[in-house]
Amino acid sequence: MDARQHFSALLEHLQEQVVGEEGFTLAYGAEVSSFIRFNQGQVRQAGQVQQVYVTLSLYQGQRHAESKLALSGVLDEDLQRLQQIVQRLRGVLPTLSDDPYLRLNREAWRSESVGEAGRLDGAAMAQQIVAAAAGLDLVGFLAVGPQYQGFASSWGAFGWYAASSFNLEFSLFHGNGQAVKSAYAGEQWDAQAFAHKLGRARQQLEFLGRPAKVLQPGAYRAYLAPAALEELVSLCCWGFGAQALASGGSPLQRLFNGKAELSPLLTMDERIEGGLAPAFTSEGPRQPLRLISQGRPGERLISSRSAAEYGLIANGACSGEYPLSLHMRGGELDEHDVLQRLGTGLYIGNLWYGNFSDLPAARLTGMTRFATFWVEDGQIQAPVDTMRFDDSLFDFLGPQLEALTREPELLLPGGTYGARQTGSMALPGALLSRFTLTL
Repeated sequence: MDARQHFSALLEHLQEQVVGEEGFTLAYGAEVSSFIRFNQGQVRQAGQVQQVYVTLSLYQGQRHAESKLALSGVLDEDLQRLQQIVQRLRGVLPTLSDDPYLRLNREAWRSESVGEAGRLDGAAMAQQIVAAAAGLDLVGFLAVGPQYQGFASSWGAFGWYAASSFNLEFSLFHGNGQAVKSAYAGEQWDAQAFAHKLGRARQQLEFLGRPAKVLQPGAYRAYLAPAALEELVSLCCWGFGAQALASGGSPLQRLFNGKAELSPLLTMDERIEGGLAPAFTSEGPRQPLRLISQGRPGERLISSRSAAEYGLIANGACSGEYPLSLHMRGGELDEHDVLQRLGTGLYIGNLWYGNFSDLPAARLTGMTRFATFWVEDGQIQAPVDTMRFDDSLFDFLGPQLEALTREPELLLPGGTYGARQTGSMALPGALLSRFTLTL
């Protein structure tokens, strides 16, 4: 029995269980994932995870209770477990108070999406990685395989999503202990694209043997590669949520209050097509949203609870009200011209330990890492030791933003805690006239 048949059988069984004024929602997640670890350019560990998990919510009037459980994939066993959970939730409901912000979507919507990518072969990928890494100290982690998500309700809603993807994160280590970090992710493995990624990392690795450039704290011209920009943008994504903005706690508060603007080069969308996330949430069908339009505030992400609390109209945002498929529009800068346009300054490939140093001002801090380079006259001269940055989003993506690269890079979340994450970001690189390092 495949995943969709399994989900449909669970749904059919639940529809027979509800009585009277009861209603339910069923969220379904499953994966068949291969995980392969590399060290010194060789496969050191390989395994597979096959799992199914569901979240069942039972409703009666304004009362609701839910339970999340792992299933075996054996239908008879799973139906029995599901029936036991229904009985347990049914016993809990009378003890609960009404939820004043419960606004169920009772529409009989339907959404189905099945990825067209061919079956991904993790073993073949691993062989290519090992062959390409000959002579290199490559350390990495490859996650690959199909993921499934479903949602249904007793009121006729039905959503199904199936897609195969891979995410390879790897580092090349120099003999002195320094490293260059890179990643390659997507729905279709392209050996040439991987070779390009590895080749660029190999070129940067050569510079790590040079004496490090010592920089004093201050403001420097800089280029943020897409992976570095992701660390900063991801910190602020929840700030598009209606609840965060209505309560005054959003790092983007000044933007949406009209007290600050970002660069007119900056346009961000929450997209449906082209991302790696279902076209639905437990709130209903997602909507494509223009979050930032040429530096000005756009639409908010609104869940049903925020809609009820603040008198808004829900737009299918997840309960956390953060974008699932963020896309930042590219600019006019060709990737091959980045160093020349940078001239003299910092090439920053990755950032880490990002956090807020002043949330209302969208001021972010963190560390440079993994081969930050000093560039002079368009040529890499030396690596730069790890330094702390501290700067405001309203500055480096505001008046200090000079250009964005043409083609946004697809970036997938690397988290596997509990299950492989879904969702994606597509971000270009950003050329900044100033980026502040503090120590």
